Amino acid sequence: MPRTVRDVVFVDGVRTPFGKAGPKGIYHETRADDLVIKCVRELLRRNPQLPPERIDDVAIAATTQIGDQGLTLGRTAAILAGLPTSVPGYSVDRMCAGALTAVTTSAGAIAFGATDVAVAGGVEHMGRHPMGEGVDPNPRFVSEKLVDESALFMGMTAENLHDRFPGLSRARADEYAVRSQEKAAKAYADGRIQADLVPIALRRTGEEGTGEQGWGLATADEPMRPGTTLETLSGLKTPFRPHGRVTAGNSAGLNDGATASVLAAEEVARELGLPAKLRLVSFAFAGVEPEVMGYGPVPATEKALAKAGLGIGDIGLFEVNEAFAVQVLAFLEHFGIADDDARVNQYGGAIAFGHPLASSGVRLMTQLARQFEDQPHVRYGLTTMCVGFGMGATVIWENPQWEGK
Repeated sequence: MPRTVRDVVFVDGVRTPFGKAGPKGIYHETRADDLVIKCVRELLRRNPQLPPERIDDVAIAATTQIGDQGLTLGRTAAILAGLPTSVPGYSVDRMCAGALTAVTTSAGAIAFGATDVAVAGGVEHMGRHPMGEGVDPNPRFVSEKLVDESALFMGMTAENLHDRFPGLSRARADEYAVRSQEKAAKAYADGRIQADLVPIALRRTGEEGTGEQGWGLATADEPMRPGTTLETLSGLKTPFRPHGRVTAGNSAGLNDGATASVLAAEEVARELGLPAKLRLVSFAFAGVEPEVMGYGPVPATEKALAKAGLGIGDIGLFEVNEAFAVQVLAFLEHFGIADDDARVNQYGGAIAFGHPLASSGVRLMTQLARQFEDQPHVRYGLTTMCVGFGMGATVIWENPQWEGK
């Protein structure tokens, strides 16, 4: 029996404030799964018209799926968040694009008719679980020269991208990083970020020299460095290569945080009285040489545009994950977009907010949704990110509030 593909909408998205990984970070004493649980509960609180039993699946991503990020997190977090035991769940791993993949996988099931409503998100507690913890890369990768050894170290792949495109200098990367900090500070000042943050209760033990004890409340992103200047960035060391170009100032740090979103068939959202903040148009994943994984958003975006029958000029807003400034610059350079184009990362990006790997995809979507709300003259936007070991991921969205229809 032929099936009709249904339109899928992004109903709502939330995230925790992002923290710095490590003993002095705000989430040092907080479990990763508890961060996810808080996001799921907040989605239900914000959308009381959504009966919990109408959620058909929960997809939660994590790159390091062990400890408090393991045990089929989508299912366990759903139970702990108070969803009915009839709601199933599963885990996703596509490294940095984990939450983005949780969204697209859930959307595919909705479009096909297998599910009506889904929760999708991600978490990464890099303080508890450093990237690569417990993994055992096959020695053939290096011994048979399938990849260069630098492909295993994300900072080195960013240096390789600088090598590949000499015009993408450290000065340009630093200038981009300063703008990201400035835009993030302005977005906070304008109240465009806080509305989608879930306050998280914290326990501080005072260990490891933090000097703080007792309970607190996280209400803002910890990694932000407002007031960052070019002079400050120019003095930073290049940890991945002597006389390199990648620094802690022009890349995202090691972070902890979680995100979650509600997706639904548009007809079901209408039936339940749920908002439609983004309408899915197309998505695509692509592979590139692992040594230059930061270039992945370029072919992924080309594929997504082709599937949608659109050109880059049709995109009015861009949310590009800032794992490294050079990765964003390579994307902009390829598509002939200026480094300071006003359509790109209007609220700032991961260089300011942080990048807890598998959680970041939904942050891009929540920020795009806010921008669509403010700019109904914009019809299309995209969310894109590079992915470890040589991949890119892009989703193109339509603004349901577009005033030109």
